[in-house]
Amino acid sequence: MFVRTAGERDLDAIRAVLVETWHATYDAMYGAAKVTEITDEWHSIASLKARLIKPNSDFLVADDGKRIGGVAFAESVDGGKTVVLRQLYVLPSLQGRGIGGMLLDEIIESFPEAHAIRLEVEARNTRAIAFYEANGFVRSGDAGEHAGASGEPTLVYRRPLADLS
Repeated sequence: MFVRTAGERDLDAIRAVLVETWHATYDAMYGAAKVTEITDEWHSIASLKARLIKPNSDFLVADDGKRIGGVAFAESVDGGKTVVLRQLYVLPSLQGRGIGGMLLDEIIESFPEAHAIRLEVEARNTRAIAFYEANGFVRSGDAGEHAGASGEPTLVYRRPLADLS
């Protein structure tokens, strides 16, 4: 797999990755119907297309030339000092192979002026939490700005980045 910038031609494949990953992760927690409702709204082609042109952001895919195996989307806030990782998903069949780490590394490299990267994660998504903690993130709060799929506040994780000042 190699990581590259997402393009409009990738949107159907990106949506497929997100839908499959969300169902694999959240069906047991929230039920398939709720997950379908969420993915239809949050991961619609129109919603994904808007991310392609969002200022101060980067939308990446992990691609092996035949399929897209993972996606990541992040944007800078606070005048570029903080990167907010909005999405990082890898197909369930490809998890544990370093693809998530490749996407995360490329996101960080895309924002060289940033001092920290922040994300929100569902409290019951223990696999994602373990991944982020293994990659240097530390829990910094539990009242994220967004409610998770359950309607409960998400957990906030943060990782300092090299201070370039």
